[in-house]
Amino acid sequence: MGLFEIIAILLTLAAVFSFINHRWLHLPTTIGLMLIALIFSLGLIGLGTIVPATRVWAETLLASVRFDQTLLHGMLAFLLFAGALHIDINDLRQQYRTIAGLATIGVLISTLLVGGLTWLLLPFLGLHLPMVFCLLFGALISPTDPIAVLAILKQVAVPRSLEAKIAGESLFNDGVGVVVFLVVLDIAAGGHADAGPVLLFFVREAIGGGLLGLAMGWGAYRMLREVDNYQVEVLITLALASGGYAAAEAMHLSAPIAIVAAGLLIGNHGRSLAMSETTRHHLDTFWELTDEILNAVLFVLIGLEVMVLAFDASLFAAGLVTIPVVLLARLVSVSLPITLLRSFRDFSPHAVKILTWGGLRGGISVALALSLPPGPEREIILFITYTTVVFAILVQGLTINGLLARSGY
Repeated sequence: MGLFEIIAILLTLAAVFSFINHRWLHLPTTIGLMLIALIFSLGLIGLGTIVPATRVWAETLLASVRFDQTLLHGMLAFLLFAGALHIDINDLRQQYRTIAGLATIGVLISTLLVGGLTWLLLPFLGLHLPMVFCLLFGALISPTDPIAVLAILKQVAVPRSLEAKIAGESLFNDGVGVVVFLVVLDIAAGGHADAGPVLLFFVREAIGGGLLGLAMGWGAYRMLREVDNYQVEVLITLALASGGYAAAEAMHLSAPIAIVAAGLLIGNHGRSLAMSETTRHHLDTFWELTDEILNAVLFVLIGLEVMVLAFDASLFAAGLVTIPVVLLARLVSVSLPITLLRSFRDFSPHAVKILTWGGLRGGISVALALSLPPGPEREIILFITYTTVVFAILVQGLTINGLLARSGY
């Protein structure tokens, strides 16, 4: 299946599903798209038992797309940049202790808790997953997904300080989570878990990625100052998002953290000091539209990925069990940093509860699970990851507004 054909199919499905959702379901766009795509996929699975060619066509499409490669080494660059571009850095600066705690200590605590509890519980369901693979699942499911979180934040009314915590954590813990995932994956492949090399790898990936992003963002900012032509300036930001992400990957640094840092610099320093009002208008329009289109395609793909899962009763039971495990780990990983920081600053009422329930998982977790090498461990991890992500987007995403209302917001 050719590239143009793949793009045409995905855009057509996204457009049709968006129309159905807007016309009849009236759900938040990302949630509605994923739900319709999920129902569509299950329909294809059922139809495939009668007309096998339909199932073959769908599986060929998904094999051609390669969701993990498409998201982690393509779409993520533009989605992260678009998200970071509209975050007020002053809000992040005021909440930096909380964001740093949740994005580092919180991710590590959650990874260990999810890994340990999964390792203890799965044998009762007849499934046996080595501890290192349970930790892999913990690493890929612990970070909140910036794409899903930022998409939902557009639909709900959250206090500014709490919104900064949720958005800031989701932007930075993604890069940290990927680094933790890569470390554990190396151990699973036979590598060593010596503290020194692991710490050096973490510092190089995370801090190196941040510094590279700031350097590239500063270079783009200097270019933006020299011109007053919105076509050229939009093109510069597009090159920064794509070229910067590719450069970070080539240098073995954290590309997500690099692009978030670059996006924050351009979205704040660049917007206020290097752009005219006309450029700001066109830049916002371009990146908002890019974000909406890519989000639509992404959540359609998440719904379609149900067709790659291996279904059986034990896997389904495992998926149901891991949902409360992940939520419990999220509660603990949020509570501990916030408890430690309460002596330094005040928190909004019900902050722990809202941060726990609003910590959505999304496509990045599914992509990391799909990137695992083939084997029985991959099938288990992929199924329980997908189940957790579907629950997070459909259930948590649809009920976060109700939770905020009951909390007095």
